[in-house]
Amino acid sequence: MSEEKKQTDDKKWYSLRVISGKERKIKERIELEIQRSQWGDFITQVLVPTEKVYKIRNGKKVISERNILPGYLLIEAIPTKLTGEVVQTINNLPNVIHFLGQANPIPMQQWEANRLLGKVDESQDAGETMLEPFIVGETVKIIDGPFNEFVGDIQEVNEEKKKLKVIVKIFGRGTEVELNFMQVEKQS
Repeated sequence: MSEEKKQTDDKKWYSLRVISGKERKIKERIELEIQRSQWGDFITQVLVPTEKVYKIRNGKKVISERNILPGYLLIEAIPTKLTGEVVQTINNLPNVIHFLGQANPIPMQQWEANRLLGKVDESQDAGETMLEPFIVGETVKIIDGPFNEFVGDIQEVNEEKKKLKVIVKIFGRGTEVELNFMQVEKQS
């Protein structure tokens, strides 16, 4: 096995406790420190675990990112190099609390890292999760299409296809209408 290949296999993920809400700023500071101190050969990634979420406001899809683990950053590093001065320097950055394991960082279990990274990767691929999902039985107002201005109750939600089946009263009778998420808004 080549030396380079061995080093990639040896990398582990560590969780770094930080002040919630400051994750992105701290990530930037750590990345600057990695460049300045030339740690790039053993600290390979610094991540803020996020997922894309959306809300529907005024019939428009508003996408934002939500932190999956508020108050934590994930750092990928080679365990034998993530010691002493390196750990102390990172721990002493503003708004950093400490590594899990404090002065001797404890690597995450591989399954934990895979689960979190899978969640991060899924959110890049799968698109977004709705922040305020539609619920069966909920009343919505139709804001687009032939039934514009009608109000109905959700009978079925298909999150995958982003479609709803809504029962709308037309001439006193309930009629099932299939709509996409963008054609309705929640009644407040």
